[in-house]
Amino acid sequence: MRYWIAKFFFFVSGWRFNTNGIPLTALKKTVMIAAPHTSNWDLPYALGGFWLMRLRVKYFIKSMYTKSPVGFLFKMTGAVGVERGNDKKNNLVAASIDYLNTQSAAVVLVPAEGTRKRVERWRTGFYHIALGAKVPISLGYLDYKNKEAGILDVFHPTGNFEADMLHIQEKYRGIQGKYPELYNEQIF
Repeated sequence: MRYWIAKFFFFVSGWRFNTNGIPLTALKKTVMIAAPHTSNWDLPYALGGFWLMRLRVKYFIKSMYTKSPVGFLFKMTGAVGVERGNDKKNNLVAASIDYLNTQSAAVVLVPAEGTRKRVERWRTGFYHIALGAKVPISLGYLDYKNKEAGILDVFHPTGNFEADMLHIQEKYRGIQGKYPELYNEQIF
């Protein structure tokens, strides 16, 4: 049912989904970056992409959403509420690693910017989760200019942080968020 909802949503909105030739088996167990993240509209398009790929996803969202009267809807789509402003970043990374280590197939979606506002550099939790769980990083994107959602690349982090970040930065070059002025292509 989710597949058909997503198919209809993409059709009505004029969007398309593109895996860029990456086989879905490469996404079976991964940490996926969600970028650019500049609008609340990113969530329905991202979820639609997952539903089209028939992948199970967990994603981080402000806990106020999961604790709201409609919080069960967010949780049904894979939301994990996160308390903002607390020093629990390492716990979130560790919990994500533990989660991936107990699953045979799962995707943890991480908005690398951590917010819809413009940031000077990306947060790096996705990188540490991938290294700790020994899973690849997949590069999910939403390109509002071309009305396209998809996957840019899937790669195993080498442990060379700078080289890996340069690789990611180059892949996202030219991708445009809904509000381009809120997206910083210089990720580190």
